[in-house]
Amino acid sequence: MLANNQQYLVKLAHTKMPFGKYKGYELINLPEHYIVWYKNKGFPKGQLGEMLQLVHELQLNGLEDIVRNIKNNFPK
Repeated sequence: MLANNQQYLVKLAHTKMPFGKYKGYELINLPEHYIVWYKNKGFPKGQLGEMLQLVHELQLNGLEDIVRNIKNNFPK
């Protein structure tokens, strides 16, 4: 289970927004106001929505740097 969580965080660290105003931005680097907008509007379905929800939680708790460090230490 731990390995799956690690793989998921590595994937999150490298996933880019596939559409919209911030297309091409890494999810972890999306502006907080944009993530909050999604929270209020409703996150997309599927894995993208799950990742955006996780980014929201990380931003709320000031933990975005954990994912940024993962990105730097685990290249694609």
